[in-house]
Amino acid sequence: MKVDGQPRRTIWPAESGRAVQVIDQRWLPHRLDIVSLDDLAGVVTAIRDMWVRGAPLIGVSAAYGLALQMQRDASDAALTAAVETLVSARPTAVNLAWAVRRLQRVLQPLPPAERPAKAWALAGELADEDAAVNEAIGRHGLPLLQDVAARRGGRVDVLTHCNAGWLATVDWGTALSPIYHAQAAGLDVHVWVDETRPRNQGASLTAWELGQQGVAHTVIADNAGGHLMQQGRVDLVIVGCDRVTARGDVCNKIGTYLKALAARDNGVPFYAAMPLSTLDLSLDDGLVDIPIEERSAREVSHLTGRDAEGRLVEVQLLPDGSAAANPAFDVTPARLVTGLITERGVVPTEERALRAIAA
Repeated sequence: MKVDGQPRRTIWPAESGRAVQVIDQRWLPHRLDIVSLDDLAGVVTAIRDMWVRGAPLIGVSAAYGLALQMQRDASDAALTAAVETLVSARPTAVNLAWAVRRLQRVLQPLPPAERPAKAWALAGELADEDAAVNEAIGRHGLPLLQDVAARRGGRVDVLTHCNAGWLATVDWGTALSPIYHAQAAGLDVHVWVDETRPRNQGASLTAWELGQQGVAHTVIADNAGGHLMQQGRVDLVIVGCDRVTARGDVCNKIGTYLKALAARDNGVPFYAAMPLSTLDLSLDDGLVDIPIEERSAREVSHLTGRDAEGRLVEVQLLPDGSAAANPAFDVTPARLVTGLITERGVVPTEERALRAIAA
């Protein structure tokens, strides 16, 4: 995707081969900061504190974190410790554990002297693979938008929640990839962007990247989506996801479940876009089996924005003494999901179909 007209990824290796560079997404859309991470601790901080975020991107970031640690200490003990440290950085998205354990399986049998170069190469391969997978998700999702355009004529209105665009991946994104393909195919497409409290990742990240790509969009309050569906102003909903169970339960940013309920009540198709690395066939019941990350209450009680003089300032929203809860994700039952858009095609939320497409 592009920033100021120039191709850009969210993460890339430094020329030195001893650091990885990322977009620090905490400051978007107000400024574009590029930071260099040169050790495991820095990568863990970037993941935990959401300098980088989105299930696919934190997986690739973690792979680079493991590779950086191998440059410092490639012993068996260091490999095991680094994997466990990374896996625990954020518990909900399965891609993180999937990525580092994939590297671990390759690195473990190697002599320690061979591990640094191999780990660095594997992390780069994983990044390229992620970009290709997300491009394929867009190709498979494009016909859904084309069908709407053919049936209704005129503009296609898509509602999305949080940020599942290229900022959540290495490139292309998941939920936004079909939209970028639709734009390239000449469709008139417009995106309703949920602000997505408490971190406002829709208002700050999705709106920014759609604007950079020239895609028409409108930011809405989180509670406005159901009203728009009742008014017939949403043709379909496409969201991302952080983990999907064997039976098709979808774990995604908090508030997704409410959008799915509204979509079902109004006959609006509801899709989740995901790489197959997000599919966790070891889990069945998402409500029971998926650990839901609880984040800081300060994300709810405070808000950062730009004041009239262009300064970034944090303001308090809640009265002193008010408690705030901050579950970061919720689970949408499979029965509310029309289908899952993957790199191998669109699949129904049925265990047999999911196991077949993942085989």
